[in-house]
Amino acid sequence: MKTTDVRQHNDHGPGPNPEPPFIPFNRPSFVGNELAYISEAIAQGHVSGDGSFTRRCHRWLEERLGVPKALLTTSCTHALEMAALLLDLGEGDEVIVPSFTFVSTANAFAMRGATPVFCDVRPDTLNIDESRIESLITDKTRAVVVVHYAGVACEMDAIAAIAASRGLKVIEDNAHGLFGRYKGIPLGTIGCMATQSFHETKNVTCGEGGALLLNDPRYVDRAEILREKGTKRSQFFRGQVDKYTWVDLGSSYLPSDILAAFLLAQLERAEEIQRKRRLVWDFYHGGLVDWASRSGSRLPIVPEHCEQAYHMFYVLLPTARAREALTEHLERLGIMAVFHYRPLHLAKMGVRYGARPGDCPVAEEVCDRLLRLPLYYGIGDGDVARTIQAVSTFMP
Repeated sequence: MKTTDVRQHNDHGPGPNPEPPFIPFNRPSFVGNELAYISEAIAQGHVSGDGSFTRRCHRWLEERLGVPKALLTTSCTHALEMAALLLDLGEGDEVIVPSFTFVSTANAFAMRGATPVFCDVRPDTLNIDESRIESLITDKTRAVVVVHYAGVACEMDAIAAIAASRGLKVIEDNAHGLFGRYKGIPLGTIGCMATQSFHETKNVTCGEGGALLLNDPRYVDRAEILREKGTKRSQFFRGQVDKYTWVDLGSSYLPSDILAAFLLAQLERAEEIQRKRRLVWDFYHGGLVDWASRSGSRLPIVPEHCEQAYHMFYVLLPTARAREALTEHLERLGIMAVFHYRPLHLAKMGVRYGARPGDCPVAEEVCDRLLRLPLYYGIGDGDVARTIQAVSTFMP
């Protein structure tokens, strides 16, 4: 029975033997003041970018994370594009990225003409394998982009040391990692800059949105210009210049203040959101650890020096066929579980940049075995227990 079939069946009413309610993989949640803040933004008469709610989000991120500057963007993808612009990356440059990641991690740099060079991931955390980075560096390499997969930190000490010794910039794609830490340091504050996602699947959301975190103050002035279509509009409205005009490259990267209003309501409840997500994650882990041992599967690994962001819970099945069978088993029980990335180096565009099968064997191997379970702020304990029970009754 397909997911859509489950929904349609449930719409027919309880009947003599009602099926249990469908459990989606994700469901965006209201946590408090979203509608009130949106109404306030409308009443203020400023619903375009950089209104009062945008500025409040900036302050919240800067104070909570301790970064010199945070700038909301329309998406994490656009924040990555701004990073490429800020580093003046272009044709002839190479940027090392993990193969097991969302397409934007590579595409943002490819759009500027730079060549993405795909690095394999570690078999434990599924983060970029720091031991493989140095072998990929050439005289054309300009930057390394790390992705804190599932909100678990990459090995940033080793990566930073490699980058410093070779004169490279480190960019954190922190789409999964807001509120995670590496050796006590907040993720997103370690590289020269970092990007955040506030997509509806993330811990804190405004539906679509992102942010660029600037850890090096030297990038702040230009970042504001790039974000405002290549003009000094931000400085003009602060009274720092008497007029503004076109001075650099740029685009329209500002989200509406309505989205910022929604986001601020979620940021203000971040501790509660994280507490609930941690309870769900721990519930899954405790309930499935014995099943994983019996089934030859594996649960997420979080090194002791990493404080994860509780972004997702996944299981690694022993084979691709087992992953497919478990997905179908859960679907029949009205539970939606989903796979994740296909390795970028195997994609049509990856091949165009010279990648070949076998370049990233770990990414190739895990992508067919990984299955993500439902995890969102509003999920009930009963739904988590039902998911655990459903998984536990499956044996590959």
